[in-house]
Amino acid sequence: MSDRLADVSARIEGIRQLGTVVNAMRGIAGARVQKARDELSAVDAYAQTIAAGLAQILAQVSTEAPPPPERTSKAALVVFGAEQGFAGAFNERVLATIADEVPVPVLFLIGTRGLSHAAERGIAADWTSAMPSHSSGIPKLASDICDALYQRIGAGGVERVTAVFADGSVGAEPTVVRRPLLPLDPATFAGVEHREPPILNLPTRKLLADLTAEYLHALFCEVALHAFAAENQARMTAMAAAHREIDRQIGALRATFRHVRQEQITAEIIELAGGAAASQR
Repeated sequence: MSDRLADVSARIEGIRQLGTVVNAMRGIAGARVQKARDELSAVDAYAQTIAAGLAQILAQVSTEAPPPPERTSKAALVVFGAEQGFAGAFNERVLATIADEVPVPVLFLIGTRGLSHAAERGIAADWTSAMPSHSSGIPKLASDICDALYQRIGAGGVERVTAVFADGSVGAEPTVVRRPLLPLDPATFAGVEHREPPILNLPTRKLLADLTAEYLHALFCEVALHAFAAENQARMTAMAAAHREIDRQIGALRATFRHVRQEQITAEIIELAGGAAASQR
């Protein structure tokens, strides 16, 4: 009986320690979500500033805009999966949105854990990268994606680029979003008020190309931050569910502990009563 009581006590202590780890992971994920959301407002403002500059430069360009690419043109998908585990069905929801498009002409896959889930589904990526563990690494990731894309555009004739990522800013549950990035949407620059022509120190074409590259980099920073925040939000949800399960198991084990303890006390009382009766005889 005492061995069983010690076993129940050890299980309670083990689950309590697991609960400490779960709470720590939940707290870290929550801090990362908050930090990413704070940085999103800054990236948003930066992208809008570049868009306003692009609109002013486009107003100075007299040539006609090129026609939009046909739907049959070569496309590239940039998919943001999870970097780490304990995020529930995060990767499954993201990969399910591209299941009907496999094989994708050009697939960029971000996230180590997302890459392993894609391999299980038989999805092969043309370019992969890990998702940074901290939001401070997002600009470097965006630069790497842009560099790889430029190589593909120059060599393979990619004309359409779409980002697939989870957005956790809409509700408690991250929603998978498909966002076209290239070609740039003309509606983004249509509503910008044109004032006096800007003073230019660079050739118009060169400035237009540089601003376009900077704008695309800002868009990828924004998309990656959304994906980063959504992954950690999914981890928070998974850890909250794990915490509830731990509380349930501890409650059940404590009830078992009380029951076993009561059986032990009853056995001791019966043993003492039997010993007293024997001594009286």
